[in-house]
Amino acid sequence: MSAAAIDLNGAMQLQYEIEQFLYREAALLDERRFTEWLDLLDPELEYWMPVRSTRSMGDEANEFAKLGEGAFYDDDKASMEQRVRKLYTGFAWAEDPPSRTRHNVLNVRITDRSDGLVTLECNFLVVRTRLANDNDMWSGLRRDVLREGAGGYTIVKRHLFLDHVSLDSKNLSSFF
Repeated sequence: MSAAAIDLNGAMQLQYEIEQFLYREAALLDERRFTEWLDLLDPELEYWMPVRSTRSMGDEANEFAKLGEGAFYDDDKASMEQRVRKLYTGFAWAEDPPSRTRHNVLNVRITDRSDGLVTLECNFLVVRTRLANDNDMWSGLRRDVLREGAGGYTIVKRHLFLDHVSLDSKNLSSFF
């Protein structure tokens, strides 16, 4: 077997492992198994979703807020744990009764693998329904960094770039 065939097999195996990890994560979120989902978050987590604005042609580089500027999410693992704990207090009005979600992960592209980290991009589509008539749909690009460990992968960094400039959602209480 040639070195190229071995590299291709290794790349295919990595692609499969990463996709299975992302699909498992999506299932945990859709099944509201949030405490199990927290186990997938690395202690060094950076979870960030910047606000987007419409820009003129030629100014697209400024379409998204920069780190430290306006963001829908700018969290670490401790704040994500706090968000999850709140869901179980009876005081998370935005999630009582709970939302029904469907997380779709699409077009997974591994962009780098080095030093025990896997960097990837994927598209996402999250559909949420709540009560009788509340329907939300969010789509965008995700840039993730995963850490490879003995117990599997953990999410070190998740940057989410929504396709939307304004949100019609009554709240933004879903995880992505």
